[in-house]
Amino acid sequence: MQTIFLDGASLTIEQVMAVAHGEPGAPAVRLSEATVQRVTRAAQAVQQLIDAGVVAYGITTGFGAFKDRVIPATDVTQLQRNIVMSHAVGVGDPFDRATTRAILLIRANTLARGHSGVRLATLELLLELLNRGVHPVIPQKGSLGASGDLAPLAHMALVMIGLGEAEVDGNVLSGADALATKGLAPVTLAAKEGLALTNGTSVMTALGALESWRARALSRVADIAGCLSLEALHGTDMAFDPRIHALRPFPRQVNCAAYLCELLAGSEFTRHADPTNVQDAYTLRCIPQVHGAVRDAIAYARWVMEIELNSVTDNPLIFVDEESDAIDVLSGGNFHGEPLAIAMDYLGIAMAELGNIAERRIMRLTDEASNAHVLPAFLTQRGGLNSGFMITQYTAAALATENKVLAHPASVDTIPTSANVEDHVSMGATAGLKLRQINDNVERILAIELLAAAQGIDFRRQKLGADAKLGQGTRHVYALIRQRVPFIEEDCVLYPHIEQVRQLVANGAIVSEVNRHVADTWRL
Repeated sequence: MQTIFLDGASLTIEQVMAVAHGEPGAPAVRLSEATVQRVTRAAQAVQQLIDAGVVAYGITTGFGAFKDRVIPATDVTQLQRNIVMSHAVGVGDPFDRATTRAILLIRANTLARGHSGVRLATLELLLELLNRGVHPVIPQKGSLGASGDLAPLAHMALVMIGLGEAEVDGNVLSGADALATKGLAPVTLAAKEGLALTNGTSVMTALGALESWRARALSRVADIAGCLSLEALHGTDMAFDPRIHALRPFPRQVNCAAYLCELLAGSEFTRHADPTNVQDAYTLRCIPQVHGAVRDAIAYARWVMEIELNSVTDNPLIFVDEESDAIDVLSGGNFHGEPLAIAMDYLGIAMAELGNIAERRIMRLTDEASNAHVLPAFLTQRGGLNSGFMITQYTAAALATENKVLAHPASVDTIPTSANVEDHVSMGATAGLKLRQINDNVERILAIELLAAAQGIDFRRQKLGADAKLGQGTRHVYALIRQRVPFIEEDCVLYPHIEQVRQLVANGAIVSEVNRHVADTWRL
């Protein structure tokens, strides 16, 4: 991968994914030349304010409810160290490496904009953590999503001053040892730097960027799984006729219907016009309407995250007039995570719906009465002696039900903090963590659907013949599944088979295989 040069304004979700998941071999991250100049000038401006005795929040005052406590110039350095130490109160399991790397990258890009007042050396140390593989141990719980992600970002900053813990080459070390292992030295924070490192939305943005990307991939798998289920159930693709969707022209519904037609083209498993069976159940007939609406939520979340990736979200912000050299320090609220919280809650609701409709298709695959005896009860030949796929639907139902609980929006809740100075918070990090759990569950539901649909296809083949053709997209997915999982002749331990298919979903193999044979018309 080529080097990524940060300028605070052009970071993409694709680049976040490359840096987060690309190790080893992830692109190096550097600062653009123009960024170096802006960062240096903003740091000089902070020092000018101190030299002039200007009272500025977080630079020469305390934080939060202590905003009116003026700090002597001699204590400014200790003030910045104190905010990092006192705010590092996160709890729970640490973030995985990919999320941690995304957090580091996004925080660095925010600071690279040149309105935060950090010194060049401090920003470059943050980048070296990323480039050399020093990954701070950041607990997942503790952010309220207003004043940014204070607690988790403080754990990130701890390592920069030689405290806390970091993972290096698979080993968790003290912050000081982790830096030393990679030839780095702790930084002594200057004015504004502790606040700039901890005050912002980088954790929320990392979760939102990673999970909206993942949601997009899961949505594509859902389209593919839905088509394979439709073929297993002897469904019809007539409901995907473009004339229908042109009369309700939501663009992503239209595109979804067209994509389904591409996947099913040439299928001998679908049902042609039949006066005794003119339409399918909603879970098959309404795939474009439901999946298309999910795409709308994904597109919205990605739009929000792409803006936030290149936003300055700490407080206060430093503005230097290039002509007059006048310096303004403005206090605002860009750290408030409400835009992200609402977007992630919306996406969580949509992804829960994607799981809901997939679970109902699993039910139809396994319920002989619901599928009009197209398939045997619970997809097994000797029902009674064998339970077949009966309990796979239970698991899917359990996951879908959990998602309904998780889909309750975090953004409608708020608890005032800091002696009621910070009296409305977004709970954006909570929204992001819930979204991640929902996506985890949807990933498993889709794996179960694919496994059950492939089993159904084999039963259909017994009637249609071994040479019967699936759609131009679904035939390759079926073959990929059968490379990992056999037809289930009789009861066996099923969970390893579910995991095999889940891995195909998670690693992108399902979508990649389809893209090799079907034009990628999938659009957000």
